[in-house]
Amino acid sequence: MATGDRERAYARARQEAERLAADGVGGVALTWVDNAGLTRVKTVPTARLPHAVRRGVGMSPVFDVYLVDDSMTTSPHIGGPDGDLRLFPDLDRLTPLAAQPGWAWAPADRYDQAGVAHPACQRLFARRMTERARERGLTLRMGFETEWVVTSDEPSEDEPRYPSAGPAYGMARVVDLSGYLAELLGACHAQGVEVLQLHPEYSPGQFEVSVAPSDPVGAADLAVLVRETIRAVSGRAGLHPLFGPVVRAGGVGNGGHLHLSLWQDDRNLCRDGDGPLGMTATSEAFLAGVLRALPALLAVGAPSPASYLRLEPSRWAGAYQCWGLENREAALRFITGAPDDPGAANAEVKCFDPAANPYLVTGSVIAAGLAGLDAGLTLPAPVSGDPVGQGRQTRLPTSLPEAVAEFEDSTVLREAMGNPLFESIAAVRRAESELFAKASPQEIANATRGRY
Repeated sequence: MATGDRERAYARARQEAERLAADGVGGVALTWVDNAGLTRVKTVPTARLPHAVRRGVGMSPVFDVYLVDDSMTTSPHIGGPDGDLRLFPDLDRLTPLAAQPGWAWAPADRYDQAGVAHPACQRLFARRMTERARERGLTLRMGFETEWVVTSDEPSEDEPRYPSAGPAYGMARVVDLSGYLAELLGACHAQGVEVLQLHPEYSPGQFEVSVAPSDPVGAADLAVLVRETIRAVSGRAGLHPLFGPVVRAGGVGNGGHLHLSLWQDDRNLCRDGDGPLGMTATSEAFLAGVLRALPALLAVGAPSPASYLRLEPSRWAGAYQCWGLENREAALRFITGAPDDPGAANAEVKCFDPAANPYLVTGSVIAAGLAGLDAGLTLPAPVSGDPVGQGRQTRLPTSLPEAVAEFEDSTVLREAMGNPLFESIAAVRRAESELFAKASPQEIANATRGRY
């Protein structure tokens, strides 16, 4: 950021700090998400927010090679105790936290001491890919679904205790936890988060919330804010939220589905075209690029050994590399929406889960889609029904090492990310594969379900 821009941001931060202090906010949490999918944080007193905007807050680059259990690995460009970075809060996203009285939150971008962008900053990567699309005259609207399982105790055994015995998608579960869910809706509203749906899901104690779409960086920011709001509301209610890909091995897990639509000016390119199901040629090529890259994208969007306990056929997890109209078994689901709703047409990537870093997800999907545009790709025929019994569809990787091999072969993702980010992601994935190589499925679930 130029000196003049930094000084204007400093003046704004002083105003924001005064406003927050007047409202009783004493601290600001500055977050980033590491390659293992964990949200890390540094906090500052509200009065120090202007200084953080001008000078940043120190942190080590070694967090880029942290694993889910807080152990560390290393990579060719990042690793070890040396070096220092600065966290700069994004004031446009500064939000007082309704479920954490006295606190505000802002996502942070990472730079070195000289003010140069950190090459492994995941949020800046998402911003670069958003700008790359914009240079092509394209904007994207994205949104994450957040699924979690809530338990009535800190689970230490294979089978947690749930605060409701209500059935899948059942109103009984809403009635049993109506106060909890109402507080969650109220907190989201107070924070300016537009909730589209909140409902019980399939597994015991499981819920899903979806929010209005935003730009790619904003969608990832919202994914972080929504999760931490759920965590805070759950704690106030004496409950424990589990965001891991699976809670019980063999059961239906938590998804982290990504919805996206492609726009040019005010036109939704996912409809009113001559391509499949009314897509424009641009939208078709973009989605074909995403579909082609899914095996490699799994290392980004399904990044844990636990992800592959969830990614099973016939569980609406998207285990096959195919697409279809409103097909919840396809890895890429297309929704046309109502004819009189031009904004409704969108695609959903179903094979991702909450262990993923949302900034890596949005940036990587854009990179894959733009590569599809460059190659002029077209989509294969859509799939209807469950692909498991059709024998014609390609299964996506069934383990993290398989996905990592696809990732490391991806020239598209390596070019988009740059070697420091790309290699640090690969190093974390390999290390987590080794970490759980001898663990049973339930041991993997137990070790990961409460970490994200």
